[in-house]
Amino acid sequence: MKIRSPSLVELHAFLAVCRHGSFRRAADELCVTQAAVSRAVQRLEEHLPGGRLFERNSAGVSLTARGEQLRKLTERHVLALELAAETLGRASMPQLVRLSVIPTLSIQWLMPRLPEFNRRNPEVHVELRQFKHDEDFTRDDVDLWVEVKRPNRRWPEQVQARYLLGRELVPVCAPALSPQFHRPGDFLAASLLHHTNFPDNWALWFAQAGVACKPQLGPGFDLTMHLIVAAKAGIGVAVVPRSLVQKELQAGELVMPFDISVSCGRGYYLCWNQDAPSFAARDKFAAWLAEQADAENPPEGGASSAR
Repeated sequence: MKIRSPSLVELHAFLAVCRHGSFRRAADELCVTQAAVSRAVQRLEEHLPGGRLFERNSAGVSLTARGEQLRKLTERHVLALELAAETLGRASMPQLVRLSVIPTLSIQWLMPRLPEFNRRNPEVHVELRQFKHDEDFTRDDVDLWVEVKRPNRRWPEQVQARYLLGRELVPVCAPALSPQFHRPGDFLAASLLHHTNFPDNWALWFAQAGVACKPQLGPGFDLTMHLIVAAKAGIGVAVVPRSLVQKELQAGELVMPFDISVSCGRGYYLCWNQDAPSFAARDKFAAWLAEQADAENPPEGGASSAR
């Protein structure tokens, strides 16, 4: 039988340009040069005579009617081939789990516990992948994510999410500062270290403590890790997730002047793409993460998914 279909290289280039509306961005996705993408599309147009597939203009490119027809006829099948290749490839190395996790949680909570998982499951290898603040969960180099559930944020439809820990906020400071605080309102005279992404944390805590005020915030930091280090250095008082400062509290590097906690309504969630094929190593590691979180700080509402 004579083969009439174009090559997958050409179809991948064509579909990447469809997705991005740009030859340059398509080249970035495919890790090739823009010229290589242009040549592949040109070969495709020559292979399928009848007109151009894209209209070029100053704003980028758009599909012609013929191009739209080709996209509809090929996109689903090319994606199915990619999924088949990924599934078969995964079967040949089922013990690798690729994780994207917020840096502070990784340093303060996960890393101290990971040796226990390795001892219990020596056949499973966990690799940390780059954490992205603007994660859209479409990456194919990550099996599991641990992300913050921000106010009014909805997970994408393909994402399944399970609360782990981190909703409970507590005030902490260096031991040398603690004697000056006799009642919660005394914090108002201190330097209130705050997270720049969540500046309302102090207002939530003061309301829980029964202090009517509009707190004047001190230095701001974009990572909870920075807040913890600044508090240890005596720069001021911080309100942080209790789960992230257990080690410092036990070692006496930080103290809680008042054992008053408040729920921020956010917390860290374990996320995975429910459309991706499951495999034993991923499920084993996910179950262990949930077990560790439940043992330390049982989640509100149990193990149900959240959107």
